[in-house]
Amino acid sequence: MLKLVGKASEIRRDEKIMKNEKTEFNLEDLNQKIFVQDEILALAKENSPRLLSKFRLVEPDFFSKLSAIQPDLKNSELVFCIYLKLNLTTKEIATYTFVTPKAIQNRKNRLRKKLSIASDMDIYKWFNDL
Repeated sequence: MLKLVGKASEIRRDEKIMKNEKTEFNLEDLNQKIFVQDEILALAKENSPRLLSKFRLVEPDFFSKLSAIQPDLKNSELVFCIYLKLNLTTKEIATYTFVTPKAIQNRKNRLRKKLSIASDMDIYKWFNDL
């Protein structure tokens, strides 16, 4: 009986250690994701040409889903899709890309038409659900 009690407490101790290791792993994974998101946002703010390639590495499914809907999207349109996926406002996109908010609104409308997004559908929600 004493051996069973000792074994049970040993198992509980091992479970606690495993939970702590799992928590540490989850924190490291979470920190890495936050770092990558911050890096992508910084590239977007800089209007960097590296944004597209970095986002492709992080979110490969995003581009395959987009190309399934519309295979003829240009790189500039893909970058614009990234801005929308990042939930950047029209004003923010205009600031980062050095164009007027009206030009961004026109691009949204053209992209909406090209991707067959209904006019009553929130474009940001559409991209987040993609």
